[in-house]
Amino acid sequence: MRALGEDPAQFQELVEGLWKDFNPAGSMQEGLVIRLARATWLMNRADRMQEGYAVRQAHDISSGRQDRLHAQMMRLKMTEDRLRRLARSVATPHYVTPREDLEKMKSLHEEGVLKDMGEIALALFCELQDPGERNEDGELVDSQEAQRKVLKRVKAIFGLDTDDPPPVWGAADSRPLEESQEGPSPVRGESDPRTADAKDAGDAQAKNDRRYRHITSAEWEARERPRQLLENILMRQVETCIEQRKALLKESVKGPSPYERAAEIAPTHPNARLMRRMQDSNFREVRRLTNMLLKLKRYEQKMGGVSRDVLEK
Repeated sequence: MRALGEDPAQFQELVEGLWKDFNPAGSMQEGLVIRLARATWLMNRADRMQEGYAVRQAHDISSGRQDRLHAQMMRLKMTEDRLRRLARSVATPHYVTPREDLEKMKSLHEEGVLKDMGEIALALFCELQDPGERNEDGELVDSQEAQRKVLKRVKAIFGLDTDDPPPVWGAADSRPLEESQEGPSPVRGESDPRTADAKDAGDAQAKNDRRYRHITSAEWEARERPRQLLENILMRQVETCIEQRKALLKESVKGPSPYERAAEIAPTHPNARLMRRMQDSNFREVRRLTNMLLKLKRYEQKMGGVSRDVLEK
């Protein structure tokens, strides 16, 4: 009995209960009742093994849950900063894509951060490159056929061939109304941030005009619409990162829901299939023994009834 379970008293109690239920008569029925008790105990122990694995797996997941959520929030914060720097660079009037911005965008696209918008943003960055910049072979930089097709599809989606203004997704107008309106004049001795930003933007525009003299005014005007669209896409992705980070923070405080917990403790260990087979095997053994005992009891009752009829005659 000690080899069967952790508590011999519980096994003894199980045997006594089955003995009372079947009330075996004869050595054959007594042996079947004991074997049924063994199979029932093994079936219950297989259930406890599954539950033990689930408890251990839940403990391992819970112990590192906060660290994983913190790491995800840190990655989102880093992505937000990278996107914000790109958006700040794109916000420059007469923007021309530098190689550094293009490499950053390619890295973000390869990481899958922007998902479906990554391909569109990359195509817009390629469109805003210097049209006169060529490589050593005399070919335009990043002029592969695939990117030209993507750029054409992007223009068709967002209607960049028309004269309508590009869609604004709330990035440029995300400030509150009171902030967007004229505020009080700055205190003497202090500089207005909006004035400083406008001055920096003007300096950057003048620098680009001197650097890219081969770009005409008409070309600058045609490039303005995709630039604004790209800025809006980047700022929208920044807002998405902020929302995801807030959701992760709430999740870390609240904890996992019952559905998430059930998914976390799903049996993924290598012995899960073997343990399920053990459960099924023990259950089939219990069913066979139970059916055999019931048949013996019915046969015993039938034979007892025949004997009484013979005696009465």
